[in-house]
Amino acid sequence: MSSQTQTANVSLTTLRKIKQRGEKFVCLTAYDACFASICSAAGVEVLLVGDSLGMVLQGHDSTLPVTMDDMVYHMQCVKRGNKGALLMADLPFMSYASEPQTLENAARLMRAGAHMVKLEGGAWIENTTRLLAERGIPVCAHMGLTPQSVNRIGGFHVQGRDTKQAQSIIDEAQLLQNAGASILLLECVPRSLGKTVTEALDIPVIGIGAGPDTTAQIMVLHDVLGISPITPKFVRNFLAGSSDGIPGAIKSYVDAVKAQTFPAEEHCFN
Repeated sequence: MSSQTQTANVSLTTLRKIKQRGEKFVCLTAYDACFASICSAAGVEVLLVGDSLGMVLQGHDSTLPVTMDDMVYHMQCVKRGNKGALLMADLPFMSYASEPQTLENAARLMRAGAHMVKLEGGAWIENTTRLLAERGIPVCAHMGLTPQSVNRIGGFHVQGRDTKQAQSIIDEAQLLQNAGASILLLECVPRSLGKTVTEALDIPVIGIGAGPDTTAQIMVLHDVLGISPITPKFVRNFLAGSSDGIPGAIKSYVDAVKAQTFPAEEHCFN
């Protein structure tokens, strides 16, 4: 690749400063050392070792079968290849059902190389968020479409389209910020709601299918490369137009987010 634009040793302070400047930062999933190296060298500020690996690597139809051992293994791999990105790891399904379990599993991910953990939920994870934050473990709260709740919500559907549900998301996002969440990830909500939540919070908001007004964007690596078995509305294949293969595709994704040309209107929910 002709140029490397990574920011060395990205921290939460780095991300807050980007938000304060009114700029965008870039997030992407990674599951191994090779892609962690390519993505961080391309300027991706946050790498997520996501439980999405259950679908894109293991071939499951949801994220529910992913275990803590799976997450720790892939976190260790990503850490070895990382070149300065902040590393985030998912706490998988039912790995934070009690206080002792939450602390032990979060500690396992941090020992494996994570800089922060991500957990899904709304008001019901308030105490868990506070518990982790008080013990020095940064938290990203994941709201909107929460894949670990796919059976409860009846599938992978856009959330927050009616006024009551949208207001609930806004209120619970503020609740989690007050509980100590350092970042909010907002998935599959209308563009207007993504903008409202971002403006309402002091912490950075990462969007996926949440419109262009969030502080940052995240995509699944396999979606960026056009090799996922399904293509959600909010996905763009950056490999298709790349003249430099996979590294060029990832750099194009970084540049598009920074320039605020992605996501475009066709990638948004109204």
